[in-house]
Amino acid sequence: MIPTMLMSIVHRITGGALYFGTLLVAAWLIAAATSPEWFDCVSWLYGSILGRLVLFGYTWALLHHLIGGIRHLVWDTGAGLDKQLSTKIAVAMPYVSVALTVLVWIVGYMARGA
Repeated sequence: MIPTMLMSIVHRITGGALYFGTLLVAAWLIAAATSPEWFDCVSWLYGSILGRLVLFGYTWALLHHLIGGIRHLVWDTGAGLDKQLSTKIAVAMPYVSVALTVLVWIVGYMARGA
């Protein structure tokens, strides 16, 4: 499969995944506005191993989709459309998105002191 085609497909999938992730953010905000007990329940769920794995995936989907969007904005200017450069960018995208995701989580853990 051609890397640019694969990244286009992954871009669409991550866009769909962001809909689900937005429901998680909405649930967290609703819990924060409802009561301390409900907020503690949602925080416990998101803090569990499964919850953190889902949130890590959401972070990756968000960053990967953002990078894909930036790639498309650059293409809209007419830059980076030649086959070799667009293929190199497509090959780099998964590595960059995973690295940024890990960096965001490291900074997040450092900021909360854990």
